[in-house]
Amino acid sequence: MIGTTLHEIRSHIASLASESGRYYLICGRTHHRPVPAADLRFESRSAARAAAQATEQYRTVLRRYDPQVPYYDVIVCECDPETPSQSSAGFPAATADPDQPVEAPTSSPASGNTQSVIDVCHTVAGVVFEAIAESPHGGLENAIMDTYLDIAETIDHPDELCLQLLTSTATELEKRLDPDEQLSLLSTAAANLPIDAQADAAEAEPLDAVLAEFQTVDMLESYRVERRSVDAESGSRSWTIRIDGYALGGDGADGDHPERIVTLPIIVELFGRLATRSLTITDAERLSAAESSSAPAAWRLTIRTGTEKQFHEHGLACVRATGR
Repeated sequence: MIGTTLHEIRSHIASLASESGRYYLICGRTHHRPVPAADLRFESRSAARAAAQATEQYRTVLRRYDPQVPYYDVIVCECDPETPSQSSAGFPAATADPDQPVEAPTSSPASGNTQSVIDVCHTVAGVVFEAIAESPHGGLENAIMDTYLDIAETIDHPDELCLQLLTSTATELEKRLDPDEQLSLLSTAAANLPIDAQADAAEAEPLDAVLAEFQTVDMLESYRVERRSVDAESGSRSWTIRIDGYALGGDGADGDHPERIVTLPIIVELFGRLATRSLTITDAERLSAAESSSAPAAWRLTIRTGTEKQFHEHGLACVRATGR
């Protein structure tokens, strides 16, 4: 139901976009590029205005799931390569016309990473909800929200609320879907990730890119790829990684389950950067506090591409420590 609406709005926004466009959308107050139009450009002001209105609509729909989705004053900017970037102070407030987004003066897109943990969580949650709505798993949306709202009333910090939304989603996926159903759902969800993630599909080290993004927004303290391999015959790949201080690693938002790690956002983002539609988690080890110098929790995971059925006993939304 609601996921279909999200999908339709996202598709409409994408249909308005143009790779050669000079116009883009931004929040006039924070300079965040709003999902789901974060990396899109538009050929004309009218197309950008229509996209801005649809972006506001998309975020209103998503807010039904999570009231903490940030409110943005979405405005239209024009990119002029001959004009240096201007200060955000030059943007007018988006209040001149209640029916039309306010256009900003000519400038270049804000440089640097403007993502936050809230943006990452809502991007992942949004595409998962879209995939659920298009799936045969009736009742899953309501189950997720029931689980989330039961806990959300006790949480005040916006970042923790967003993390809890992912935790609640992973909990219900683990409870209601078998590993193959999770794989199908999450690979479908990844197809709706913002364009920048899909554009990285050919990058050499996709898992490094995912973990580096999460480190940038403070979803984890540090990571290390301890082993990586590629099977020359089949083309399958595997990574053994250690992640320290991961926000969904049995502490913080997932503190009620200290022996499991919520891998939902890692897997969705990794699917978005890979051509394959088959991933498995074959091992998961929660390391002792003594092995982790500064982080509250450390985990070692092995993630593989390929379709070996013997590795499908673990789900992809969350994984419990091996032997637990």
